[in-house]
Amino acid sequence: MSASIIDPVELTQSLISCPSVTPTDAGVLQVLQDRLEKIGFRCTRMPFTETGTDSVDNLFATYGEGSPHLCFGGHTDVVPVGNSASWTNDPFDAVIKDGNLYGRGTADMKSAIAAFTAAANNFINAGDFKGTLSLLITNDEEGPAINGTQKVLEALTKNGEKIDSCIVGEPTCPTQLGDMIKIGRRGSLTTNISITGIAGPGGASKNKPVGLVYIGIKKGKTLLIKENRFKSKKRNLIQTLTVKEVIKTMLKLI
Repeated sequence: MSASIIDPVELTQSLISCPSVTPTDAGVLQVLQDRLEKIGFRCTRMPFTETGTDSVDNLFATYGEGSPHLCFGGHTDVVPVGNSASWTNDPFDAVIKDGNLYGRGTADMKSAIAAFTAAANNFINAGDFKGTLSLLITNDEEGPAINGTQKVLEALTKNGEKIDSCIVGEPTCPTQLGDMIKIGRRGSLTTNISITGIAGPGGASKNKPVGLVYIGIKKGKTLLIKENRFKSKKRNLIQTLTVKEVIKTMLKLI
């Protein structure tokens, strides 16, 4: 049984201080692993790679054994900071000001991972229980999301590991903190899109009239190329119709 206390705010700050801009780990998984191992979790690193993608490290940590198995799912990678000069503080300094914590990844979703860890620790400290607690943490969510959660789950399935329920701590509060819990996920679609054509008013020819637009969409190994001949001669309308056609075509790939 763990007898330690984990401060979720302090742990969030430690995670934020690692500049883990996808797919760079920057030591963030090790920071989390060290905390989890101290309270009795068994930690397994699960790195994956695929041709044409960056190698990504993942962490699967478990406590207990058997069913029921409750998993906390999350990601430690963050989106780029953009223009750092636009930040009041360094995005990885994890500054607390006026009761608020500022830093890249604070909401999405290093604070949730810290909360997972603190909650698991409190649950363990409360006494014996039957079943398994786990954390499945990837550093490949903000990017292509190819070598992360999906491949971890595939590997766990091959090893006979069954997860009964999962809590994902993505920020979902529309009005105020904690006002909504989401069930499930609508899904996501990652594609490559290429558009070329003549939107006008110039650049047209007899063989390439205004309104001729080619749309190419690639999802995995599937490639769709469609020729469109919009009748409108208005540039803005052609652009709008093109966007609508892209969305319509993407829906066919879902």
